[in-house]
Amino acid sequence: MGWQLPSLSALRTFEAAARHLSFTKAAAELNLTQSAVSRQIRLTEEYLGVLLFERVKQRLVLTDAGGIYVQDIRAALQLMQAATVNLLANQGKGGILHLATPPAFGTKWLIPRLHRFTDAHPEIMIELSTRAKPFDLANESIDAAIHYGVDDWPGVLSDRLVGDEMVVVCSPAYLARHEPLNGSGDLAKHTLLQQTLRPNLWREWVEAKGGDLSHVWQGPRFEHFYMIMQAAIGNLGIALLPRLLVNEDVAAGRLVIPFESAYRSRDAYCLVYPAAKRGDQKIQLLRRWLVDEAKRPG
Repeated sequence: MGWQLPSLSALRTFEAAARHLSFTKAAAELNLTQSAVSRQIRLTEEYLGVLLFERVKQRLVLTDAGGIYVQDIRAALQLMQAATVNLLANQGKGGILHLATPPAFGTKWLIPRLHRFTDAHPEIMIELSTRAKPFDLANESIDAAIHYGVDDWPGVLSDRLVGDEMVVVCSPAYLARHEPLNGSGDLAKHTLLQQTLRPNLWREWVEAKGGDLSHVWQGPRFEHFYMIMQAAIGNLGIALLPRLLVNEDVAAGRLVIPFESAYRSRDAYCLVYPAAKRGDQKIQLLRRWLVDEAKRPG
């Protein structure tokens, strides 16, 4: 390709020195001498024609150019490592599929079912990560993600899956110690557990059911559904959650549904992936499996 690049060993040495901000520590990590690391950095700087490090009050610091360069180099080295692991693990067949999911959905719904996908497609290795906030599919090493919302993620293809049925839940101990809870009209007497990313969740439910709106924004706030579930189990208040997340805890008696009131949210768990990856066979196999799995009872 005619690329003009420093050697891989030079780039690894630079990344280690930048991470430790110490030639001595980089040398220990790479099993080199301190002088060998220093010489490698000097040769790399001469090759690039750019100063990567400087000494400030006897401390090694990155220059502005070095700070920018190391971020790109680190990402490239991580990609090469992932590609190598992928090749060794799969011998060129199938491969690793990086899937990101909200914690509650991954724990309560996806992971208990995932064996059916791996049984059907043993050549594909799922690498699962969790995040409370939306994932950056363009800049992170993620092939696809589970997103809780509507078709509101720009630049992606989306398949609606499950999770639009919402229920009101609390712990038996909370219910025993507080005012009766028989419907939306009683909510003003109770502590409502709020989700930080969806401040209008309770308002939308109360508007659909009828009740006092003045209380719907009050209550302790939590970043994601998994924390709200644990807060409800811990007797902190009343939660409004997708039914699929609480089925297990209701069956075990950790949570109760004080009253049934059918409600379908506009939001649901969706599979999203970049339009540029529509031809990725691994994603399409996962997509078809998730869509079929979402139709299964229970």
